[in-house]
Amino acid sequence: MFGFGPEWLLADGKPIADAMVLSHPEQLDRLRVACPPAVASAVLAGDPCYDRLLAARPHRERFRRALGVRHGQRLVLLSSTWNPESLFGDGDEDVLAPLLPRLTGELAADEYRVAAVLHPNIWFGHGPGQIRMWLDRARRGGLTLVEPVHEWRQALIAADVVLGDFGSVSYYAAALGTPVLLGATHPAGLGHDSPVAAFTRQAPRLDARMPLRPQLEAATAAHRPLPEPASLTSSAPGQSAGLLRQTFYRLMGVPEPDEPALLAPLPLPACAAPVRTAPIRVVTRLLDAGRIAVARYADPGRDPGGEGEAHTAVHEDTLDPSRLSLADVIVRYGAPDDPRLGPPADWAADVLRRHPYCALAAYVTGPGSCTVLPRGGRPLTLVADPSAADPAAYASALHTWLAAGKGLAELGERMTVVTGQAAHEVLVRPSAPTRSTFRPG
Repeated sequence: MFGFGPEWLLADGKPIADAMVLSHPEQLDRLRVACPPAVASAVLAGDPCYDRLLAARPHRERFRRALGVRHGQRLVLLSSTWNPESLFGDGDEDVLAPLLPRLTGELAADEYRVAAVLHPNIWFGHGPGQIRMWLDRARRGGLTLVEPVHEWRQALIAADVVLGDFGSVSYYAAALGTPVLLGATHPAGLGHDSPVAAFTRQAPRLDARMPLRPQLEAATAAHRPLPEPASLTSSAPGQSAGLLRQTFYRLMGVPEPDEPALLAPLPLPACAAPVRTAPIRVVTRLLDAGRIAVARYADPGRDPGGEGEAHTAVHEDTLDPSRLSLADVIVRYGAPDDPRLGPPADWAADVLRRHPYCALAAYVTGPGSCTVLPRGGRPLTLVADPSAADPAAYASALHTWLAAGKGLAELGERMTVVTGQAAHEVLVRPSAPTRSTFRPG
């Protein structure tokens, strides 16, 4: 039983700690069986980590916006503890390596957002450079690596579904009522009678051999929170700060301050919108009256299928520049006044000159806007709600409209872009071409 054995808790037959903090009486019951001499040092004081999660839940939408989750998207959060048998482990079944590119390749980019929380020991055991290298393909497809010490709780609150293992993040997710799919079974070191072990026996499993989207949809549609994680994580939710301070001052032998004991709130993370530099396979359908359905897949391992026409959109900074010569749409993200690139319309005109087979260039200037230049046409500005879809999806929708032989006059001043179940109203406005006076040097 990891953590409760005498080898962890005793020295010369006596407890090594003056106070061993437990979060629930069930842990005390297991401690009595596993290591009776340590019971005298046990203190029930709740769980400060869980209390911070509970206190920050009202800020869920802020955390989602910080991670770049848009209207109509579901956030899929991968979580791995540090262990050879974990999701990121190197045990008999290497689950994560083939799973990561499939997540960004099988899940439509405008319907799903993918992020990963890896245990700090994974980061510091292998080194940040090695981790980023191993996950480079998935990161180019839109995966975000969450800062492992200070921001994993915010990502957990923001998540719609967690793909995890037997680690504490999966258990906290279940305690919050979030759907969890387990991609790795529990190790032998996990106590058979522990709540985490019981949870791993009950939680639904991810079958990495099968398509991912149906499993994620089933996990969320059929989800019924298990009662045990929420009830067994802490016997004193919201009270850990006071209980812990009471213990600390008792051990020091001094009276407690009069002020209430409080935990620091979870800070708002830095913005971490996805950057997809992998080639995007775009499947589109013209619906009716200026409505275009768009499904984008980052670097799919196979054709995503589906009804409609398909084209390729490529970020200008893609890893393989030769892919630009095959792109129907070339995309760039940046500030509209970036002197390195010049005005967006000028950048777009330069792209079309350099890539004669590209039909449309799109410069995304903000979370809800982009400047586009169709070949043989004039610059246009596409504007929508910043919380709606990635403006690059609007550029692909416009390309589909024009490639079908339809004119801008028929489209009018707006179009509706449909991603999954969400419909986004996009204004289509002329954008006067400009010529920059900026000269390098």
